[in-house]
Amino acid sequence: MPELPDLRVYCDALERHCVGHPLRQLDVRGFALLKTWETPASAFADQTLERVDLLGKRLVFHFSDELVAVLHLMVAGRLRWMAPGAKGPGRITQARLVFDPGVLVLTEAGKKRRATLHLHRGAAALAAHDRGGVDPLACDTATFRATLRRERRTLKRALTDPRLLAGIGGAYADEILHRARLSPVQLTSNLDDAALNALHAATQQVLRDWIARLRDESGGDFPPKVTAFHPAMAVHGRFRQPCPTCGVPIQRIVYASRETNYCPGCQTGGRVLADRALSRLLKADWPRTLEELEGHGTLT
Repeated sequence: MPELPDLRVYCDALERHCVGHPLRQLDVRGFALLKTWETPASAFADQTLERVDLLGKRLVFHFSDELVAVLHLMVAGRLRWMAPGAKGPGRITQARLVFDPGVLVLTEAGKKRRATLHLHRGAAALAAHDRGGVDPLACDTATFRATLRRERRTLKRALTDPRLLAGIGGAYADEILHRARLSPVQLTSNLDDAALNALHAATQQVLRDWIARLRDESGGDFPPKVTAFHPAMAVHGRFRQPCPTCGVPIQRIVYASRETNYCPGCQTGGRVLADRALSRLLKADWPRTLEELEGHGTLT
């Protein structure tokens, strides 16, 4: 799922190509995409796109005449920019926004259609889409500490909770916790001010670093590929590969369809965290330290 750094790069490209131009046609093709009916797509014809904002992981398109479109890309939704009259990508196209300079195409790969589009008149309707999380790049250290202490959660869950922090998903949460050298299962209630201050700094550093990296890679245009498994990441998606900091193989916790990646050397004092599925299966044979992991034959 595109997270805050990816979405910031999308906003850059939308600013470059679409903002300031009238929308000639909003063509919704995906049957499950459109979630509202009170404001028809036809109302957006010839309305100028004035700006694009982020609301958590949602892209908010502000048009003239107080019209607002809220797009959530979910897992597989992606945006492409095409020249006027160019042939679209076919069956995966869910919507087309036709501007004079070109066409903004929403695609969604796979069989499941999860992306959503809400059309509204009036900014007041945006309140229904606001999960309440603070902007992790805008909040100060005191606000960050108070936000994470609102509930007793593991750090991984707290960082990815949209009611607490806006725009962070599993990929960048893994990177933030590695940068902060904190365990993903550490509880927010167990951290003192100094540890939370360090986590706040790591959060902003990782997000800013990745925004800059992705902007550089895209050259100010629409990114050709948005993925949660970037080869330059330190831990996310790098199971059993060496940690770039200490060289210890990255480990993971898998629960349902979600995965947490971490470095035992940097983050857990050498302790191997229990995987909810595999550790229950192996029980006493589950390795709990790096030494046991090496002896178990699963270190590499």
